[in-house]
Amino acid sequence: MSDDVVGCTATELAALVKARTVSPTEVVRAHLARIGAVDARYGAFQVVCGEQALAEAAALERRDSLADLPLAGVPVAIKDHVDVAGLPTRNGSLASDPEPRPADHPVVARLRRAGAIVIGKTRTPELCAWPFTDSSFGVTRSPWDPSRTAGGSSGGSGAAVAAGMVPIAHGTDGGGSIRIPAAACGLFGFKPGTGTAPSLDGRDWYGLLVNGPLATTVDDAAAMLAVMADRPDLASPPPAARTLRIALSFRTQLPVTLESRYRDATRLIADQLSDAGHDVREADPPYGADPARALVARAMGGIAHDAQGLAVRQLERRSRPNLLIGRVTNRTGLLATRAWTRYRQAIAAFFNDFDLLLTPTLAAPPAPAEGWSRRGWLRNFRHTTWAGYTPAWNVAGNPAAALPVRVDDDHIPPSVQLVGPDGSEAVILAVCRQIEQRHPWRRHPPTVGITSR
Repeated sequence: MSDDVVGCTATELAALVKARTVSPTEVVRAHLARIGAVDARYGAFQVVCGEQALAEAAALERRDSLADLPLAGVPVAIKDHVDVAGLPTRNGSLASDPEPRPADHPVVARLRRAGAIVIGKTRTPELCAWPFTDSSFGVTRSPWDPSRTAGGSSGGSGAAVAAGMVPIAHGTDGGGSIRIPAAACGLFGFKPGTGTAPSLDGRDWYGLLVNGPLATTVDDAAAMLAVMADRPDLASPPPAARTLRIALSFRTQLPVTLESRYRDATRLIADQLSDAGHDVREADPPYGADPARALVARAMGGIAHDAQGLAVRQLERRSRPNLLIGRVTNRTGLLATRAWTRYRQAIAAFFNDFDLLLTPTLAAPPAPAEGWSRRGWLRNFRHTTWAGYTPAWNVAGNPAAALPVRVDDDHIPPSVQLVGPDGSEAVILAVCRQIEQRHPWRRHPPTVGITSR
């Protein structure tokens, strides 16, 4: 049985462990072997803590309360942006402190209490600033197409889940950093609303950045989010009990060229939702210039705050302009508070007329997996427009999900984004599960050797 656990969903693994059909140690050993066999190709992990994970698994086996643990024995990867006891937090930067951290971040502590076993930390671009995951530590690639980036900034987590190295992984999202890797790796990713899960203790980019899950199924993401948010109700949200008013929009706050494959996939899901009985009609959110102003001020200010105490000379060339802009905004107090408030009010009014919003997640295929960390700021920035659909919802603080659309098995699946008003996490999860049931996607790319629907 232990040879078959790689490729199981997190909920399947937890059920097997609770029934003692398979032991946590067998599960961890199988996933460590998987990491050893394939990670050299994809570059997902910053550090693997095999001995520590096996010790945790052995301790879990001796517990009598396995049945009470929602993630019993499930291996999980943590983005190298939050603290894990006994491991350093490098945040994608050689300038960061290499010393191990003394304690777990609250979301990590909650995952452990739920029975999950931390198996390692995943790569991120320096200071989580870019939608492609590469740094001086290496380049992270999409298992669907290794010539393409796994997205960012939670690209290591996306690659780890897509390649079957773990069934679920933690990410952070300050401008799309969960949803973009989900789209680049053919996964389901969820950005909860601001305040749903514990923040990063003063490192949340002034309210932009939240913790969330990446998974191959809606149920797995819901189970992980329920633990991270301490919201058991999110693990099994009830199905949508009424006709929902769903806006369909192809517009974004940034100038992008939407490729036909991504437009067609979004229309396909719109049709699926209509067939399910929902009221779907085209309507654009009131973007304007406010979200861009607030995003730049707060994201750059947050990056500069995170970089305090780091040696600038050790930072990548592309990171230095971000710090300069952020230091100015922090010093002068230019956090675009009025733009932030106006935009949030406008979006709240928009959702008075709609229950959900459907958009593409990406406008085009992910950028090539190249050494972007060795290039300058302007060249990096020019290659970010394919990811222009996600940042506005960090400014608004709304929950949003990215889910793959199965079109063929030869390319990275196009992805759609579902956004809801404040507090609509359960509704989004329910509708995403409805889409998954009506139009199931392949959980892993055919090239990674894992049997998947």
